[in-house]
Amino acid sequence: MEQTKYSVGLDIGTTKIVAIIGKENEYGKIEILGIGKSKSLGVHRGVVNNITQTIQSIQQAVEEAESNSGLKIGSVVVGIAGQHIRSLQHSDYITRRDSEEVINDEDLDTLCNQVYKLIMLPGEEIIHVLPQEYKVDGQAEIKQPIGMYGGRLEANFHVVVGQVTSIKNVGRCIKSAGLDLGNITLEPLASSDAVLSQEEKEAGVALIDIGGGTTDLAIFKDGIIRHTAVIPFGGGVITEDIKEGCSIIEKQAELLKIKFGSAWPGENKDNEIVSIPGLRGREPKEITLKNLSKIIHARVVEIIEQVYVEIKNYGHDEQKKKLIAGIVLTGGGSQLKHLKQLVEYITGMDTRIGYPNEHLAGDSEEEIASPLYATAVGLLMNAIKNEARMAPATEATDGNEETGEGELVYAESGDTKISTNGERRERKSVFDKWSEKLKEFLDNAE
Repeated sequence: MEQTKYSVGLDIGTTKIVAIIGKENEYGKIEILGIGKSKSLGVHRGVVNNITQTIQSIQQAVEEAESNSGLKIGSVVVGIAGQHIRSLQHSDYITRRDSEEVINDEDLDTLCNQVYKLIMLPGEEIIHVLPQEYKVDGQAEIKQPIGMYGGRLEANFHVVVGQVTSIKNVGRCIKSAGLDLGNITLEPLASSDAVLSQEEKEAGVALIDIGGGTTDLAIFKDGIIRHTAVIPFGGGVITEDIKEGCSIIEKQAELLKIKFGSAWPGENKDNEIVSIPGLRGREPKEITLKNLSKIIHARVVEIIEQVYVEIKNYGHDEQKKKLIAGIVLTGGGSQLKHLKQLVEYITGMDTRIGYPNEHLAGDSEEEIASPLYATAVGLLMNAIKNEARMAPATEATDGNEETGEGELVYAESGDTKISTNGERRERKSVFDKWSEKLKEFLDNAE
């Protein structure tokens, strides 16, 4: 198989690292060729805090994926997350030199680059500049201003900011593990690619990705990303609470949560008891399932309430900003029993669990279609898109080919343009340029 025929997504999470190799089949679905996973050591709440351990965990996952597929991994698309990620809304404008000429790509680039120069807190850098709506000479709610006449071009931007050192540490781990950095993307955006439909993004939807160390939120409306947030709690704190509350070791707490855990205490009877072997010949411990679900319930309510505050901050209560498609839960934490019902109860919003199986070929393993792998599948989809984007322009394109409907969110600023003679040409997004800058930095730091 040729090198260009397959792509790799690498999800560096707090509890697990997943390397997933795949390619697009003739029906536009993703065929998984190999998957490798390892316990994530050296990552805390989405941030690398031990470089050596992280490199070893990455190498372990990559080796497993390579032996499962018989392929060699070279370049990977990696996701970034963690509590250092924050977002803000910003408005900016440019005055064009000649209002008699139509607005073109260069004008949009100038406007985006202007936002890119915003002064951030020390150690922070802008990683995504996502245009929301444009205004031309005061005329509002313009989705795509290219080709219009106007002297003043304005836009509202969703700006995502992260700690430079945290992101560079991820890049350093990738390079030290002997891999090339193909692209970097925000993990909630990758998950949204894997589990949300275009209709949901248009109608308005909140994606809640409950990972081991963090819970990521991404809100879409009218097909555009509107709000992102990272809550510094995930499935790991629930396990920690069970460990403390029941005085057992972490491994047993994790097993208890997965096998018997429920987010809704009302359904367990008082006489339902689970016995846990004691350590080194000690007496076994008896734990009531009612107590277990009370511990889980308390922490889950806290996480959901924090996410709901973010949803309200976006303005879900306003008619214009209403999220008609409700909430989609994904990530390993979304598999907790009765979580969907609890989320609906707290938020009053329609909720479903998001599975990435819609994009996978029919013969894919059932395990990969789990919400646990939503981010990894989204990163793989991004890697495949990147590969397609870099493919020679001479390749014939299908007349009814999608022109970016499912593109990663920064593509909505208009990465793919069709010029007047019908040829497709690419315009680099701010994020692509930023990725190149980071890759350059890592190369020079050798």
